[in-house]
Amino acid sequence: MKKLIVTAFIGIGFLGFSQDLKSESNVREKDKTLLVKTDHAELEAKKKAAEEKAKLPKPYDPKADAEKDIQALIGKAKKENKNIIIQAGGNWCIWCLRFNQYVQTTPELKNIVDKNYEYYHLNYSPDNKNEKTFAKYSNPGEKFGYPVFIILDKNGKTLHIQQSDVLEEGKGYSLEKVKEFFNKWTPTKS
Repeated sequence: MKKLIVTAFIGIGFLGFSQDLKSESNVREKDKTLLVKTDHAELEAKKKAAEEKAKLPKPYDPKADAEKDIQALIGKAKKENKNIIIQAGGNWCIWCLRFNQYVQTTPELKNIVDKNYEYYHLNYSPDNKNEKTFAKYSNPGEKFGYPVFIILDKNGKTLHIQQSDVLEEGKGYSLEKVKEFFNKWTPTKS
């Protein structure tokens, strides 16, 4: 009788153990399926972003002499009593391109910018990291990511550095938040 009970116990234990193995095997298969689905979704998202990026204007010039360009803008800003907005980023950055496109194609924003600012796209890319220029502004891209905005007064003095994520809404930017940001740093007209 003891032998029968021990044999039954071992048999039941073995069946239970084999079920656990099957369950783990099924879980692994489901995990693989999930990974494939996630990889597919990620690839699809990257593909859509690449298509969007290809269609957007590329305002950053890796060959530009940022120091010289910004000095020229300071001269122009003094004459026109405007501030300077530097949008730092690169043509590789979808959010940088989206912001540029948003401002250029939203009349209300474009009007505020054209009236009150000299606008410059400061390139950061493997081709030209503009390290000297970024160092002048304490390397805000390292702290906030890209795009990042640097507001200068007409004399070239830094007034404000703005991270961009607080201006976002969904997969784009908030009209009210961007408008508030631009209006807050417009020069006082005398």
